Amino acid sequence: MPIKLVLSTSSQVDGSIVSADSRRQLQVAITCNTKAKSQANSSADGVMLLQEPLADRELPGVLTNQEPSGLLPIQTSRELMPDLDAEFDEPETIQAIAKAIENAGHKVRVIEADQDLPLRLAQDRPDIVFNIAEGLNGRGREAQVPAILSYLGIPYVGSDETTMALTMDKALCKRLLSTYAIPTPRYQLVSRATDFVDESLGWPLIIKPNAEGSSKGISDMSIVDDHASLRQLLSEKLALYQQQMLVEQYITGREFTVGILGNGNDRRVFTPMEVIFADPHHQIYSFEVKRDYRRLIEYACPPDLTAAKLSEIEETASAIYSILECRDFARIDFRMDKSGQLYFIEINPLPGLAPNYSDYPMLAEFCGVDYEALIQAVLAAALSRYQLN
Repeated sequence: MPIKLVLSTSSQVDGSIVSADSRRQLQVAITCNTKAKSQANSSADGVMLLQEPLADRELPGVLTNQEPSGLLPIQTSRELMPDLDAEFDEPETIQAIAKAIENAGHKVRVIEADQDLPLRLAQDRPDIVFNIAEGLNGRGREAQVPAILSYLGIPYVGSDETTMALTMDKALCKRLLSTYAIPTPRYQLVSRATDFVDESLGWPLIIKPNAEGSSKGISDMSIVDDHASLRQLLSEKLALYQQQMLVEQYITGREFTVGILGNGNDRRVFTPMEVIFADPHHQIYSFEVKRDYRRLIEYACPPDLTAAKLSEIEETASAIYSILECRDFARIDFRMDKSGQLYFIEINPLPGLAPNYSDYPMLAEFCGVDYEALIQAVLAAALSRYQLN
């Protein structure tokens, strides 16, 4: 594939210059899973949509008192699972990413990450892929596109398939990090509503699908204080989400999220952003709360913490990023109890990039990095890692 040479300006992120002089014009593919079909990708924008987004997926069936496995009759609806497509991206997000990459002097194509993706990538062979696809099926679905790209030998933005699969499994990730003395709430995996739950976990408990992102399956109703509520909620969640549930010690206290950008000595740990619940009826950063964040949430960056506590959060986040061998960018969530004890909750090595909505670009902007500069810096981190700058 021919590479064109172009002249463009330099961009600056927090004093670190990303040189663009005489930069090669690269063919950059964005792999994604979109929420709906869209005509937003027009030739006027220089963006080609190589495949229409997927139609609505079939919904899992409802089962009662059965192990969450196998194919079941389709009985659920979006009323029961309003977060069904929470991980998929809006066309506006893809357009915003494409525009930022084009403004860095590169050519962009958008490829839907469906069953034809391997063939399309093999035929098109872009110089690098900016992957934001969440995958379609299975516990390790976020690893699907990185695995395909690794197999084809195509460079890509973000963590590799091993990190993606590990971090998608909340329990497995917690188990690994605990061996490095990273504090995390005590937990147990449950496959059936009748499974014994260790009483030493104490109360309250929070119930989460073990392999979901974007706060899917988590709300204020996910917190339980007694055995009856626990069994009832497990029955409902196992039926709806068709996977193991993480029964976890609920940490009452403050919530923080930390963004990380780059690799090695060029890594930047953004100042932690506190998620403050403005409505006392909502104490979980759920999918529903995120959709109404302007009314229900306040954000503080930097948060009201001592310098020592801020450093503790940043250093812990950086350590987790290294332990899990994350690349280019990630976001890490914590809770802090009333005594000041910090707990790792989860990590997202494929954080949402929706402008004016997702936490990662929001906290970056608090730290002086606007959306376009952030996308370009993430791409630059991957290009540097592959020595493509």
